[in-house]
Amino acid sequence: MSGMAERINTPISNGELERRWKLVRARMEAQGVDVLVMQNNNDFMGGYVKYFTDIPATNGYPFTVVFPRDDEMTVFGQGPFDMDVAVQKGDPLRRGVKRVLGVPGYASASYCKEYDAQLAEKALHGYKHARIGLVGTSSMPYAFVDYLKRGFPNSTFVDASDLVDAIRAIKSPEEIALFRATALMQDMQMKAAFAAVAPGRKDMEIMSAARHAGTCVGSEQGWYMCASGPVGTAAVMGPPHIQNRTINAGDQFTLLVENSGAGGMYTELGRTCVLGKASQEMKDEFAFVIEARHHTLDLLKPGASCKDIWDKHNAFMRKHGRPEEQRLYAHSQGYDMVERPLVRFDEDMAIEANMVLAVHPTYVTSTTYSWACDNYLVSETGVERLHRFPETITEIG
Repeated sequence: MSGMAERINTPISNGELERRWKLVRARMEAQGVDVLVMQNNNDFMGGYVKYFTDIPATNGYPFTVVFPRDDEMTVFGQGPFDMDVAVQKGDPLRRGVKRVLGVPGYASASYCKEYDAQLAEKALHGYKHARIGLVGTSSMPYAFVDYLKRGFPNSTFVDASDLVDAIRAIKSPEEIALFRATALMQDMQMKAAFAAVAPGRKDMEIMSAARHAGTCVGSEQGWYMCASGPVGTAAVMGPPHIQNRTINAGDQFTLLVENSGAGGMYTELGRTCVLGKASQEMKDEFAFVIEARHHTLDLLKPGASCKDIWDKHNAFMRKHGRPEEQRLYAHSQGYDMVERPLVRFDEDMAIEANMVLAVHPTYVTSTTYSWACDNYLVSETGVERLHRFPETITEIG
């Protein structure tokens, strides 16, 4: 395709990609891994392939990357049968890639279940007696892995997710700059959405105002949850399928903007507005949410244990008579909406400088839905809030 370079939305620099490859290959060398295999099928929770290639997986179509320790990559996904193309030197889209394979396989047609695995077998031809690292095994289809293990009986398969996660969790200066830009974009999106809130409009119309504002400045993908309801009820936000309610005068409206900015990095921003005046209860509970969040932010220091932070947060909630967290209230982000480390009892990765985490303590009572969501950059001296949207309930009109 002519003019490919001008078509690419905010490409990562060659230097950044080379930094990632060098760090991963050094870790592979240390752990005796000869080649990595990864497959993703979306750009919500499918960031491994984007991390290595700067090309996102989309549409539920599998996109697979074979990353050797001592050679360039082979990638494959949606394409015609028997597609096998050598990448020309200087290709602006497929950097670090030597070969592109293709097959028209679809998860909705079960007889295609081994098509991508057959391409992986072809790409791994020289690794019949190797140590093969699988990256992102929680999202790999059983049929894909089973086929490879049967096809390479003399190779050793290991889960190499931790190998990659430990590297990508620490953000580079270039990545941090993208996070900053995404956070500022979301501030703009929240303003656009709240400006659209009015009686007679549906929740999904307000969500669409936020989505449109982001798409116009380079956002490729995202997740938007919202809900409206009378003050004095718990208007718990939900996905588009349940965003058909019509907003009335005096209602509250809560919105989560969780999309990737230009360049592919995710942050998330969550706030509540009221068409009129917020109740004293809403104000009091929001103030407590901010207090609970500051309690966590004081604990986000290099070397801190995620389990310890989780335990201390829930102790803080119990002490103040609020519901304990049972899901996830703080986590890293990157090319995935939720990325390690998770601030939770089952996470063994520690907090480190140059991680970017979303922190959103949230709880529901019979009369309120209370929360606030922003992203923070961890440093050796403290945390920095990347969003600039006011930490308050917005009153409209």
